[in-house]
Amino acid sequence: MIPVTRLNHAVLYVRDAEVAANFYMNAFDFEPVGEITTRAAFLRARQGDNHHDLGLFGVGPDAAPIEARRIGLYHLAWQVPTIEDLAAARTHLLELGSLAGESDHSVSKSLYARDPDGNEFEIMYQIPREQWADYDAQGGVARLDLDAELARYGTGAQK
Repeated sequence: MIPVTRLNHAVLYVRDAEVAANFYMNAFDFEPVGEITTRAAFLRARQGDNHHDLGLFGVGPDAAPIEARRIGLYHLAWQVPTIEDLAAARTHLLELGSLAGESDHSVSKSLYARDPDGNEFEIMYQIPREQWADYDAQGGVARLDLDAELARYGTGAQK
């Protein structure tokens, strides 16, 4: 057994690493690690302690588009600390024109978006662990009602 504790970073192939880096820096307020070129970029979360959280390798403008139902990575999930952060992320993703969907996974509340190359990513808020008991064995997906979740888990919610 390998004692994994967390995912340290992800690396994506993109058409132009500089374009993708600008998108992710704008979407997540990532900061660059070293020089950004059309061929490679490494980014880190300002609040994190990784050397880099996301690597981007440019493969050129003629790269094949992402195909639905293919073998390979489906998406990356970035967790935010509060439900208010998720609501703010929704607004920002709408401004970027990249919001692709919203889901309630019981223990997590999720937004889905796409980068300029069509790579899908998730922004998610995980409900407090002590509240998982009702949902831990459940699977499935429901429609996300973000207003209801803000009332339930937001700073002004009754605890």
